Amino acid sequence: MVDLENKTKDDCLSLMLSVRDALDVVNGKWKLLIIISLSNGNKRFREIERSIPKISSKVLAKELKDLEEHQLIKRTVYDDSAFLVEYTPTEYVQSLEGVILELYKWGKNHRAKIIDSYSK
Repeated sequence: MVDLENKTKDDCLSLMLSVRDALDVVNGKWKLLIIISLSNGNKRFREIERSIPKISSKVLAKELKDLEEHQLIKRTVYDDSAFLVEYTPTEYVQSLEGVILELYKWGKNHRAKIIDSYSK
């Protein structure tokens, strides 16, 4: 865990800058879900779209483009018989594995805490 106490002003600013940089890349409610979908074998646009409830085609297209720009996914166009595009996670996306796991754990615990607080 990052020690948030006893930080100098410069330490605090450095911490905030790094967190802001990370959030700029994975911001919003869709990017990490797209990464999870891709990591589970969904490669084509419609497969990804169907695997993520309530995401629109327009939003998915924008988010895929953003993820590609940040080198987290690769877009491959195949020109064989039909126009085919596949998206795959890059090796770089593996650096988010721990972040996703920790968000999963925190989200699961938070949901249980909130549900528990309503049942009292």
